[in-house]
Amino acid sequence: MVIGGGFAGVWAAAGAVRARHDAGVDEQALRVTLVAAADDLVIRPRLYEQDPGAMRVALARVLGPIGVRRIPATVTGIDTAARRVAALGRDGAAQELSYDRLVLASGSRVVTPAIGGAVHLFDVDTLPAAAALDAHIGRLPARSGGAERFTAVVVGGGFSGIEVAAELPGRLRAVAGGADVRVVLVERADAVGPELGPGPRPEILAALDHAGVEVRLGVSLQSLDGEQALLSDGTVIPTRTVVWTAGMRASALTRQIPGERDELGRLRVEEHLRVIGVDGVYAAGDTAAAVAENGHVVMQSCQHAVPQGKHAGANVGADLLGRPLVPFAPNPYVTCLDLGPYGAVLTVGWDRQVSLTGAEAKQLKQSINAEWIYPPVDDARAILELADHRITWPTQLVAAAS
Repeated sequence: MVIGGGFAGVWAAAGAVRARHDAGVDEQALRVTLVAAADDLVIRPRLYEQDPGAMRVALARVLGPIGVRRIPATVTGIDTAARRVAALGRDGAAQELSYDRLVLASGSRVVTPAIGGAVHLFDVDTLPAAAALDAHIGRLPARSGGAERFTAVVVGGGFSGIEVAAELPGRLRAVAGGADVRVVLVERADAVGPELGPGPRPEILAALDHAGVEVRLGVSLQSLDGEQALLSDGTVIPTRTVVWTAGMRASALTRQIPGERDELGRLRVEEHLRVIGVDGVYAAGDTAAAVAENGHVVMQSCQHAVPQGKHAGANVGADLLGRPLVPFAPNPYVTCLDLGPYGAVLTVGWDRQVSLTGAEAKQLKQSINAEWIYPPVDDARAILELADHRITWPTQLVAAAS
């Protein structure tokens, strides 16, 4: 059983079916079930873009052709001793589901701050949230007020905050009718992209300057009320739009597993992605604190969720069929950051050495976002070919990184 319909969950299910095919056994020897509340795989890395409602793929078109049973339900409890899962169906009826092996791939969520007016915050963490922001931007011209209608504050200068801030000026200009547009990026650290290191920072700062984004460092959001935002240094910014991008936590379902967790709530796993100390349970994607190359712990990102899913699927299949397990071995780490009209920046390695910039990096980013992270649909052979755990990222990206 796989819990979660994101990148890790989908590829875990496909990887398990692939393991069954590789073993040459029929469906009765290994049945794969995926439990997820939604009907779509959301292309989460693209939710900062315009028209986020289009950023999804029907799960039925990926899981159906390869024979994965899909249960549309919300998981409410996990009993690892009894190997049972409690869930609520869409009709509100309680369900009890059993498993032999479990892959927890229920993802992560943005952590909303406990500040005054938090109800007015927008984010791009989920499809409904991103769609709400998109609709809000479209309604700004009809709001009362002046140019402050087209002022946006982005809180958090990490990966997501940078991409949102670089994209927003263009989205605001498209509805502003020639009025002034202002975007302010707020970061409580003393540098933009603190976790990205100094390597790509010159490109990031140049891109933000090119887009006209104001950067406020060493401050945080104190409160907001739908008409203005108050920063910790006392600055008041009149705005109708505040986007929160700071802080991610693993799914609350990780607390149902009696394993050790890291500071992000992720379950610690061994090299085969089995949760340490919990029999029969694997974790993948944003729920797993897996170790990648050279002892580095993976990032909560699509880049690591996809290979984790494939490896977890391969290993639950191998586990049940008595075949050798494979250690998690992703390709070397790269970061490709969208910088809006300015371009993009590709870095290589955990020290993030810049490899590509500008238009060339932008073209690569667009290929990643619009093509490579999408699974094949309606084609069992193509889906299972790509479910091979040895295929982690397209050869084009590997070549660009090397």
